[in-house]
Amino acid sequence: MADTTQISPDTTSDGERTDLGRSADKARIGAPSGTVDTRAVIDGFTEEGESLPGGDDGVEQLGFKKHSHGNAPVVPEASRGERRRSFDLADFPALTGLEEDWRFTPLRRLRGLHTDALTGTAPAVTVGGAGNVTVETVGRDDARLGSTATPEDRVSAAAWNAFTEATVITIPQETVADGEVMVSVTGTSAAASAQHIMIDARPFSRAVVVLDHSGSATLAQNVEISVGDGADLTVVSVQEWDDDAVHVSSQQAKVGRDARYKHVVVSLGGDLVRLTPSSIFTSTGAEAEMYGLYFADAGQHLEQRLLVDHATPNCKSRVTYKGALQGEDAHTVWVGDVLIRKAAEGTDTYETNRNLLLTDGARSDSVPNLEIETGLIEGAGHASATGRFDDEHLFYLMARGIPEKAARRLVVRGFLTEVIQQIKVPALEERLSESVERELAAGNL
Repeated sequence: MADTTQISPDTTSDGERTDLGRSADKARIGAPSGTVDTRAVIDGFTEEGESLPGGDDGVEQLGFKKHSHGNAPVVPEASRGERRRSFDLADFPALTGLEEDWRFTPLRRLRGLHTDALTGTAPAVTVGGAGNVTVETVGRDDARLGSTATPEDRVSAAAWNAFTEATVITIPQETVADGEVMVSVTGTSAAASAQHIMIDARPFSRAVVVLDHSGSATLAQNVEISVGDGADLTVVSVQEWDDDAVHVSSQQAKVGRDARYKHVVVSLGGDLVRLTPSSIFTSTGAEAEMYGLYFADAGQHLEQRLLVDHATPNCKSRVTYKGALQGEDAHTVWVGDVLIRKAAEGTDTYETNRNLLLTDGARSDSVPNLEIETGLIEGAGHASATGRFDDEHLFYLMARGIPEKAARRLVVRGFLTEVIQQIKVPALEERLSESVERELAAGNL
């Protein structure tokens, strides 16, 4: 394994972008250290609150690699690009809660998505909107399925092996969808279930696809997205589940030559929602924008773990996620991985995450990771901030006669509106703005 040099983030407190064109040949910025014994760092951080089993059995249970010499500490894969991918569930060990990918997730609240057979009734899928878009329900033996996305974790692999039918949405080549494609995913059962959705934007097509999740469900979901050469695709994933819902979703996209891809996540409802969106560049000249908005109430767990994989030269990416939290034990997690591979010369990338804590008792974890394997890039950087209301902002508004309660709502509304406006679907933007207002009212803010 090649040596990895740790360097501190070259970003200012306000998130100013940094040019890393002359940086080391390979560097990881802000990533968790891979040179310490993970067992010591997160001792006892398991589903049952137990210590990691000793010896090689405990090591193998975590899927870590052993050093080839001596009795040195065992470390996980040093590069995000080394992450295991497989359709075979047996390739992913049972989860313990010690895994880096799962250390923030309360496994007990997954309601069996990581342990049980996913035999429940999956949420119903109905598709409306654009009339010039093809919608099919196909069996799992359809050759298109699995061509764009490969599971990267145990729940995703379990979902792949359990689904029986998939919904395939195709935007034909050189077609501009004559309206938004509205995909309603409505849950009615709490039994653990699996679901598969595929969105195929053929070359030089253009469309907006909205995945609108509601109702009650315990769902392991795979969404695979193909963005053809020269295509322009926006995918919006809205999670407005009932309070008891559990939703774990892998949403992987492959982005072709000169394509434009925008992915927007809005998570408001559900007991536990864990999304892992990814954008993987497969050819040059492509651009990806990834936006996220989440608002967690008391006891709610909202988690986002994303990846931007710059595997080819001259591509551009921008990531902006914003969250608000209120109430006791409200918990949000954001982990942003940007990987610039050795071949990805000319890359231009930046990611940022902002979190606003509205009350005591809430917790936000924010981990930006930037991994660079070539110095021949246009620029790369990241920023992360978590804090309370800016007293100066409140003072400014209140000094102009606005009551404190109204001033606080204005600050939150302005903070989150940036993401809502990226959807570009007026009716949906209005609905989500109203949902944010209800969240604020529920917290008596």
